[in-house]
Amino acid sequence: MVLYFLFFTSGSASADEWRIVKSAHFIIHYKSAPEDFIKQVMNKSEDLYNKIADELGFRRFDFWLWDKRAKVYIWDNALDYQAGTGQPSWSSGCALAREKIIQTFPYAEGFFETILPHEMGHIIFREFVGFENKAIPLWLDEGIASYQEKARYSNIGKLLKESIRNGKFMNLEELTGSNTYLTADSNNVQLFYAEAFSLVNFLIGEFGRDKFVFFCQNLRDKKNLERALVSGYPFRNLKELDLAWQDYLKK
Repeated sequence: MVLYFLFFTSGSASADEWRIVKSAHFIIHYKSAPEDFIKQVMNKSEDLYNKIADELGFRRFDFWLWDKRAKVYIWDNALDYQAGTGQPSWSSGCALAREKIIQTFPYAEGFFETILPHEMGHIIFREFVGFENKAIPLWLDEGIASYQEKARYSNIGKLLKESIRNGKFMNLEELTGSNTYLTADSNNVQLFYAEAFSLVNFLIGEFGRDKFVFFCQNLRDKKNLERALVSGYPFRNLKELDLAWQDYLKK
């Protein structure tokens, strides 16, 4: 059972004043948002924090306690959210990973299903391995965040097998050198995220959380990607991981 510590500011809030609710790992700021939504955000955030920490094997590392709690800002509506964050009209939520800040507005579409788990995955992982750690490839960062959206990627097997057959599949070397921020091809971006999810799922699902934690600890301790990998997994180099992963996908 999660114990919540609730502290509501007293009285009515002015237009520029934030009310505050505190739980074990979060400080939620809001103005006039419905309190049932605030409680939903609090409960979902705590559940996700525990779930992500457990799945990644980071449970014994308590990052977000007391003054290190993450902050969630709930704007009153979509227009206030856009004005306050500078986000486009299609955005339903955003995050500043380094500052551990997540922002949204009441009942934003897809926030609980995709944005909240994805961004929390980024923050928890990056806080563990280091925000400035250059040993972290984009596929690992995005793969871990996407790993929190398992329902979204539950049917990617067909996409990946088809990409292998038609020669569009990116091997690990290509995946590591890929930067989805520099491409406008939505199909390539979709394939990148699918492969990133699949590779993280392979490392955790086939070899367990303890090996994955050790791998991440090696990355945190400034080992490069290949050295971090071979220290904890039964591969002599990245090429062997690549072949094992592709063989796993073909089966």
